[in-house]
Amino acid sequence: MAETKLIVIYPYPADVEAFERAYVEDHVPMARENIKGMTKFVATKVVGTPDGQTPPFYRIAELHFPSIEALMASAASEGAQKAVAHAVAISSGGTPIFLVAEEETTTF
Repeated sequence: MAETKLIVIYPYPADVEAFERAYVEDHVPMARENIKGMTKFVATKVVGTPDGQTPPFYRIAELHFPSIEALMASAASEGAQKAVAHAVAISSGGTPIFLVAEEETTTF
């Protein structure tokens, strides 16, 4: 069975240092405390592109849940709504992209 996750893609911020501070010190702890039912959280920082250009996205967060039902129940909570509003507020490069996905993993 595929694992369900919420993916949050943050555009490259206007002020990288301010975004990092808000993301690491405020947002991640807020998400950990307020988003119930997560089984794993993966935070990725995009460091570049193959051709050396500034990437259009800066951070990608993956919030894993055991099922789509668990994700939807969590997303409907007041705590999750608070975390989503904060994600939008700190994203100085534009509104983050929110996606719901199923992950299928193959290990080689």
